[in-house]
Amino acid sequence: MPAPIRPRRSVLYMPGANTRALAKARELPADGLIFDLEDAVAPDAKIAARAAIAAAFAAGGYGGRERVLRVNPLESPWGEGDLAAAAALPLDAVLLPKVENGETVRQAVARLDALGAPAERALWCMLETPLGVVNAREIAAASPRVAALVMGTSDLTQDLRARETPDRLPLLTALGLVVLAARAFGLAVLDGVHLDLADDDGFAAACAQGRVLGFDGKTLIHPKQIAPANIAFAPGADEVAQARRVIAAHEEAIAAGKGIAVLDGRLVENLHVAAAERTLALAAAIAAREGGAD
Repeated sequence: MPAPIRPRRSVLYMPGANTRALAKARELPADGLIFDLEDAVAPDAKIAARAAIAAAFAAGGYGGRERVLRVNPLESPWGEGDLAAAAALPLDAVLLPKVENGETVRQAVARLDALGAPAERALWCMLETPLGVVNAREIAAASPRVAALVMGTSDLTQDLRARETPDRLPLLTALGLVVLAARAFGLAVLDGVHLDLADDDGFAAACAQGRVLGFDGKTLIHPKQIAPANIAFAPGADEVAQARRVIAAHEEAIAAGKGIAVLDGRLVENLHVAAAERTLALAAAIAAREGGAD
């Protein structure tokens, strides 16, 4: 059975050492929260950040938001302790940074099992290096626990020695390869962050491009990015209406004993019906999410 559709339009990184941000996150309309122990936390604050996140979870109040813990690399001084926390906290997933091969995934699974993590504890994998992108298929297939691939576009741009451009042309090959790997193995896939908080138009363009490419949503670095991401990655009213028309046309054709349906001069095939059904399911999941966000 495929996993139920879950909105992941907006997934916000929350610095683990910022207790005010952790508290504020309870009120934000993001679909998901990534409690960050890695890039957003200085080395001398990582242990305290781990404790702050544990305290925030103990206090509760995050509602239906998807809760993900980004740990430090397994080989780092904090990796084992982070995985121990990930095994014990009431999380939806653990986000592994800079994954470059399937063996890293398998090692994380083995450690989580040894630490007593629930069997359903999912893994998300960040692909933020050229080697990680090249090995996206291997990573996606490494374990049934892998549930999502997450683009790390900032590090990837640097490693490629590419330039940041409004159209993200230097990244298109990598973005496409990661989407392909995710879809080949039935995984969710999230686009990378947009760093320029003053560039509203650029952020909107990146969201629109990400949706066209097939991403489920976008990772974010600031609450101001949540609302536009939620709009960009949700089916619009016109899409929902068209999806209903596609399904109705197909049902009418079947009832009439016809082998095919035609809507607005275009052939309607089973693949179009499946896409329409997914659109309606996503719209319903979003409505349920927003109705019970708190």
